[in-house]
Amino acid sequence: MSHSCGVDFGTSNSTVGCIRPGASLLLPLEDGKATLPSVVFFNAEDNTTTFGRAALADYLSGYEGRLMRSMKSLLGTGLMDGQTEVQGRAVPFRELLAQFLRELRLRAEQSAQRQFTHAVFGRPVHFVDDDATADKLAENTLLDLARKAGFADVAFQFEPIAAAFTYESGIQREELVLVIDIGGGTSDFTLVRLSPEGTTKAERHDDILATGGVHIGGTDFDKYLSLAGVMPMLGLGTRLTNNNEVPSSYYFNLATWHTINFAYSQKVWRELQDVYRDAQEREKLARLLKLVDQRDGHWLAQKVEEGKIALSDADAVPLLLDRLAPDLAFTLRRGAFNTAIAHLIESIRTSVSGLLADAGVGVDGVDTVFFTGGSSGVPLLRQEIASMFPAAAHVEGDLFGSIGAGLAIDAARKFS
Repeated sequence: MSHSCGVDFGTSNSTVGCIRPGASLLLPLEDGKATLPSVVFFNAEDNTTTFGRAALADYLSGYEGRLMRSMKSLLGTGLMDGQTEVQGRAVPFRELLAQFLRELRLRAEQSAQRQFTHAVFGRPVHFVDDDATADKLAENTLLDLARKAGFADVAFQFEPIAAAFTYESGIQREELVLVIDIGGGTSDFTLVRLSPEGTTKAERHDDILATGGVHIGGTDFDKYLSLAGVMPMLGLGTRLTNNNEVPSSYYFNLATWHTINFAYSQKVWRELQDVYRDAQEREKLARLLKLVDQRDGHWLAQKVEEGKIALSDADAVPLLLDRLAPDLAFTLRRGAFNTAIAHLIESIRTSVSGLLADAGVGVDGVDTVFFTGGSSGVPLLRQEIASMFPAAAHVEGDLFGSIGAGLAIDAARKFS
């Protein structure tokens, strides 16, 4: 019985996989599902901690407490060495991340009925763009957290390469594959030569033509949809009596998953009351004050995320914000969403073009574009990639499971 596993600690969702003859590579972690949302809720009313979907449910039910989501986004930033208040005490972010990884390991062990001491962790091609020192620091931080969570031996694999291993297990001939992995926090790309024979290789360095990535993901799509479509209803872009704009920093924090809690400090509350008194459109600022007072930032972010997902299948989606005002509702439109994220999609396109240039491969040389990652289904992204590779086959993997399954395969190779 192997004691190795693959761990995909994601910005939005996490999975753990291992080789189990006759069974799925991915282990069920919550309610029979293979994904565990990367969420922790500290319930201040009964001094308990919940994870995943249960954590979101407790928060949205109105329990007093602190919700943490998109914790992986802290890696490689100055916030990693900070702390937050949890149940009346200051807790370092490092401790919170280690606690989530420990819970992830324990659930996986319970599901597999074995201990996991060895793990291959997925990592983005770039934790931090254009800063090799900060990127290495982020990897070392994740290594330290994984060991604190109980993994004795830890290796790393680029997430798009892990996804490539999953795709390779089902192909019949050699293919030059471009893996497009759009996760919650990063977009990662790998150009790799895959073949049926490749599944038996322990070392794949010679098959990887190029890797690349950019620090853009699903939470960024959420952020700019919120800023463009929702935050103006709360006063973003409105003016004070002196004709200056209402400061935008409050809205940016509330639109970004891992900084929402920053809006709840006493200092910010006092500032917002001053802003309200000087606002030209007080009814909008009143909604902002109510949102902060009720600590409904994560609820709003959840509503925006749900709207973003719905826009993949519809041109317009109604959004009801009745927690902020009775019958407050408006419509999110795909056209406005596309405009809001156009600069992000252009950055992704530029990164993919750079990857091909590094590999010395033209667009006609790519046989298959393989999509994975929960945010790779955004229609504008698919349209742009399709226009870049009109002759390639376009294959959609398990958007939430390809990486975890590939990491399980890699763990079996590395630690067998």
